[in-house]
Amino acid sequence: MTNSGSGARHYWCLRHHRVEDDSNSCPAKYQLGPYATAEEAAHGLEKVRERNEKWDSDDARWSGEDN
Repeated sequence: MTNSGSGARHYWCLRHHRVEDDSNSCPAKYQLGPYATAEEAAHGLEKVRERNEKWDSDDARWSGEDN
């Protein structure tokens, strides 16, 4: 996460499938973030998928299942 200096934080809401900010955000259990920009928040789920795929690949390689 980077800080743009504006102080505004943005989140991806897992309940509403939209970007929210501090003024209209759902409880933390429904959030990904915080992100410095709305653009970063909009790609929050994509980032989660990318990380999960990498971790799954790393796990398979670690356990020797990557044949």
